Amino acid sequence: MRVLAALSGGVDSAVAAARAVEAGHDVVGVHMALSRNRDEFRSGSRGCCSIEDSHDARRAADKLGIPYYVWDLSEEFHDTVVKDFLSEYSAGRTPNPCVRCNEHIKFDTLLERAQALGFDAVCTGHYARIEIRDDGVRELHRAADAAKDQSYVLAVMGPDKLARSMFPLGTAETKSDVRAEAAARGLGVSNKPDSYDICFVADGDTKGFLQRALGESPGEIQDESGAVVGEHTGAYSYTVGQRKGLGIGRPAADGAPRYVTGVDTARNVVTVGPETLLSVSTLEADAAVWLAPDVSADAPTRCEAQVRAHGMPVPGTVTRDGDRIVVELDEPMRGVAAGQSLVVFDGTRVLGQATLAKREA
Repeated sequence: MRVLAALSGGVDSAVAAARAVEAGHDVVGVHMALSRNRDEFRSGSRGCCSIEDSHDARRAADKLGIPYYVWDLSEEFHDTVVKDFLSEYSAGRTPNPCVRCNEHIKFDTLLERAQALGFDAVCTGHYARIEIRDDGVRELHRAADAAKDQSYVLAVMGPDKLARSMFPLGTAETKSDVRAEAAARGLGVSNKPDSYDICFVADGDTKGFLQRALGESPGEIQDESGAVVGEHTGAYSYTVGQRKGLGIGRPAADGAPRYVTGVDTARNVVTVGPETLLSVSTLEADAAVWLAPDVSADAPTRCEAQVRAHGMPVPGTVTRDGDRIVVELDEPMRGVAAGQSLVVFDGTRVLGQATLAKREA
C-alpha cells in the first residue's frame, strides 16, 4: 500500500513509520506544521509540532530512507482546534483539544489530502489497535500498553476514517520497548521526552492562555446556597470538579474542601460546593460517532463509560437515539463536565463517542 506517515518529530511516530516501511509499504513522511509562530520552540517536554520537532522528523525520514514533506496546517489547526478550545471555555464547557485535533486535523484534513494524492492509508504513532473480524468489520481497541493507550482520543474518527488508518504501535508492550526499538534502528529520537499537556499552550499555563485570549472578566464565586465566598477573574477558566486555585478566602463551615460544581459564563458565576455534589448517575452526550456497526445501541447495551483520556471506566448501559447517547451508570461518576468527550467501551473495544451535553444528578 501507499502509506502517508505522520511524523511529529517524536519517537512514537518515527517507530510507527519504520514498522510501516519494514512491512513493505510504500511510505512517505509528512510533518504537520501546526503553530502560527515559525520560531516557536519547545518548553522542556511540553508542547509539540515546534521548529525542532520538524527537524527531528526530517532526520527520522532520512534515516528510514523515505521522502519527507512539511505541510502547513496552522490555519486549519487554529480555526478548528484553537478556536473551538476558546469557544468551549467561553461557554462554560470543558473541551479536549486532542480529540478535536484528531477529528479535524489528523483524520480529516490530513486524510483528505492523503486520499487526494493517491495514498491508501495514514500511519500515526498513536497507541491503539485495529482488529479486522472475519466479516470485515474493523474494530478499534485499547492498546496493549494500558499506560499509553490513546483509544479514548481516537474514538471520534468514525468507521470510514478508521478503515484508512494504521496504528503500528498498538501491539507494543511498553513505551520502553518502543524507545529500545528506536535506538536499535538508529533513530536519534529514542531518548526524546514525550510531549504532554496542550500543544498550543507550551508553558502549561492554561488559565493564563485563556485570560490572554479572552480577557479578564471579574465575577463572583458562590456556594450552593448562593452566598458569595470569593471572586474570580473569569468564569471561563474554571471547570467542574476543580479543587485547586479557587481563590476562596475562608473554608466551608464544616471544614471540608470545596470543588467547582458549576460554571455559568452567561452570569459570570462560578459555583462551589462539597464533593458529594459532583457525583452523577446519568451521562447525556450529543454529536455521537458510532464505531460498532454490528452493535445496535438503539436498545440498551452494556458498556463501560469513560470521560477522561486516562480516567477510570465505569460500567453502565448505553442507549442511542440518532446522534445522541445516554449512559445510565451502575455507580455514580464524579466531576463530569459538559464538553468532555464520552467514550463507551465493550471490554477493550471502542463502541462509540459523543460530547457531554449536561449533567444529571
